[in-house]
Amino acid sequence: MTRVLRVLAKPWVSGLLVAGAVAVGFGFYWFQPWKLWVDDTVDETLPPVAAAPPVQVGLPASSAGSTDSTASAPVTSAAPAGPGTLATGEFISHEHATSGSARIVRLADGSRILRLEDLDTSNGPALRVWLTDAPVKPGKDGWRVFDDSTHVNLGELKGNKGNQNYTLPADLDLARYTSVSIWCDRFDVSFGAAALTPPA
Repeated sequence: MTRVLRVLAKPWVSGLLVAGAVAVGFGFYWFQPWKLWVDDTVDETLPPVAAAPPVQVGLPASSAGSTDSTASAPVTSAAPAGPGTLATGEFISHEHATSGSARIVRLADGSRILRLEDLDTSNGPALRVWLTDAPVKPGKDGWRVFDDSTHVNLGELKGNKGNQNYTLPADLDLARYTSVSIWCDRFDVSFGAAALTPPA
């Protein structure tokens, strides 16, 4: 025991022990391995959305041949797409198994949000939600394309599971952005991504 204490008392041994402790601490900070076993579930409600614009579907049958201007008004109906929905997409897996859907919604106050619904992905360090102009590719070819493209960082991922809302900048040109990625900023890799397309 005395011999062990004598060895530990040597400056170079103490230095190695301190360096080892620092390396282990840095590794835990950098990789945050415990997150692989801890889920963060967030369940936000969808705010009131903008009403879908009415679409003309024809004239009432009773108005045929009528000269009454009030009788000839066209029949209107709500658009078939979900109210306020501007684009939708389904997540595919990249570096981690990921599922759920994404949609861009115009709210009743005129603002727009990206909404993630039924999201299920892995937890991890420095996860961000990116809106990008990169194509969504399956497999490893799609893991690292998003930081090579134009992207908008919508902030930290609120939770790796659940339903979440992310406010879009008011001046954002949606025509430029066609995908959303759950991006790990620590290791520059996509956990999962969804291609966004306007509703039919």
